Amino acid sequence: MTELADRRVIWTPSPERAAATHMAKFERWLKDERGLTFRDYHAMWDWSVTDLDGFWTAIIDYFDLPVSGWTEVLPERKMPGADWFPGAMTNNARTILRHVAGREDETAVVLQSETFGRVETTWGQLRDRVGSLQSTLKQMGVTKGDRVVAVLPNTTDALVSYLATVSTGAIWSLCSPDMGNAAIIDRFRQIEPKVLIAQDGYVHAGRMIDKRPALAEITAQLPTLEQKIIIPVAGDGADWTLWADTMQAPQAPEVVDVEFSHPIWVVYSSGTTGNPKPIVHGHGGVMLEGTKQAMHQDLGPESRFCWMTSSGWIMWACQWMALGRGAMVALFDGAANHPDLLEVWRMVARERLSYFGAGAAFFTACQKAGLRPAAELDLSGLTAIASTGSPLSQEGYEWIYSEVAPDCWLAPISGGTDLAGAFVLGHPGMPVRAGEMQCRALGNAVRSFDEAGQELIGEVGELVCTEPLPSMPLFFWGDEDGSRLHESYFDTYPGIWRHGDWIEFTEEGGSVIYGRSDATINRRGLRLGTSEIYRAVEGLDTVMDSLVIDLEFLGRDSFMVLFVVPKDGPLTDTLRDEIRGAIRSAVSARFLPDEIVEIAEVPRTISGKKLEVPVKKLLLGGDPEKVVNRDSMANPNSFDAFLNYHDQRKAVTG
Repeated sequence: MTELADRRVIWTPSPERAAATHMAKFERWLKDERGLTFRDYHAMWDWSVTDLDGFWTAIIDYFDLPVSGWTEVLPERKMPGADWFPGAMTNNARTILRHVAGREDETAVVLQSETFGRVETTWGQLRDRVGSLQSTLKQMGVTKGDRVVAVLPNTTDALVSYLATVSTGAIWSLCSPDMGNAAIIDRFRQIEPKVLIAQDGYVHAGRMIDKRPALAEITAQLPTLEQKIIIPVAGDGADWTLWADTMQAPQAPEVVDVEFSHPIWVVYSSGTTGNPKPIVHGHGGVMLEGTKQAMHQDLGPESRFCWMTSSGWIMWACQWMALGRGAMVALFDGAANHPDLLEVWRMVARERLSYFGAGAAFFTACQKAGLRPAAELDLSGLTAIASTGSPLSQEGYEWIYSEVAPDCWLAPISGGTDLAGAFVLGHPGMPVRAGEMQCRALGNAVRSFDEAGQELIGEVGELVCTEPLPSMPLFFWGDEDGSRLHESYFDTYPGIWRHGDWIEFTEEGGSVIYGRSDATINRRGLRLGTSEIYRAVEGLDTVMDSLVIDLEFLGRDSFMVLFVVPKDGPLTDTLRDEIRGAIRSAVSARFLPDEIVEIAEVPRTISGKKLEVPVKKLLLGGDPEKVVNRDSMANPNSFDAFLNYHDQRKAVTG
């Protein structure tokens, strides 16, 4: 049993605020229209994962989603291979474009970019630009099922490109321009694209990044490309179709209805080892999951929303869940710490944002830097804050309430690229406990299992999903027999999705994520998620970041090494003692590291997750060329320190 029971309530909505939420309105609709009442949220969740037909049709009906023509919801409850709404026709672009009517002159998107400055786009302009680009794509021969890929930052042009593609029935795929050339090629080459849309440069931290050499290499490695569209920033776009030329025919797009399970996009796993998994989601599944998640986020036309994300993260796509509810969406395109860490908070204040989300690492960095945004800026419009990417510590919760917004609803989420959504997240009508996610998502039968497949409450176990979800992958591109999909999620518990995270649920349905289950610490039979070590160590003002690896050797005691990034100066014996004392006090003496090693930075994926598993594989003897794909890392040079450590340790231990 962990300390979950001791987590205190740090915020509670007023009865009036809870009653005004979109979740409360949905619950009242269920009572009035379906005759359903629930004693509490857990009972409502239980209904949503038991009566799958009733719940998902309620989402379609309540939100008036553009789905029609189905005869049944789910003919067979099975995973993998669930066939949702057979016969139904839809197009996810409609959920966004339908908000144009009557709002042509209202702001839909605000871009804050180091490259382009501040740019507003109205709903009418968004519609017209999507239609103009769609017309160009059709002239280029793009039809239903073709792949249109892009190397673009988080800008309005990327949104226009996405909507123009999927409204035509073509399949979208996006990579961030800060990814390595090989990583982009490894992704796009698998899906054989017809058209590439790219930006040939961008400004980051005040410096122009010229992507023309990279784009030349990428296009040379994609033999199926027939057309190329360029947004010129660093050059003149010679030998490409210019973006400006695709914007010459403003018009409403022709949205093509497609099957409910027609592919909408190909997204990719972090790609830290091997070839990245090309995950295919469907129009209908993304629409239903996104709409339901936006309800959990309490989003509507009144909202002013921003999630700080790169275009290489699934949260890029999640921005359009908010736009699909009619919210104004603010996009941030630049370095979060340029000229300083207050820059993002300046945008939050300037745009009067009501909802702001970011990776947990961003909030931790602000906390570590001693920022006090509320003391310097007017953040009175901010009513909700969220985080994801890695667990947000209790100290992170407390910093947000003390230094950012004392009366905000703080609602971290956890899910993933794999399902294009969240398993556990927030509820705007429930109390917030420090360090804890509020609830399981409606429709998501998420539970915690032990090794024997028994459900756990109050104990850490494997995060699993026991019922199908509309947004689960249709397939992996090129995985003809489905074996790779099965191995990724269904090989541990037959017919049940295993996500690969450690999670603990409370009796009330709250939860804490403890890190990746395959990076778990196991000290003489006692298991521990890595996040508990990180909370103890990174809670010290003298430590900026850390990475813990437990090496288990057959027939030998495990060896646990803790890598730390000191805040000031080198790692001293005094600091080592301080770290050990923090772990002994906050966790247990059983989990004291065998060695503490100084590093310059913790290796992370582009989405900000610590590379625990690749480092563990390396230190257990894995091939350095195979355990990690450096092109998909945010800081590829950081891995060199672990190669050096491995060589030194091997020389000593043999």
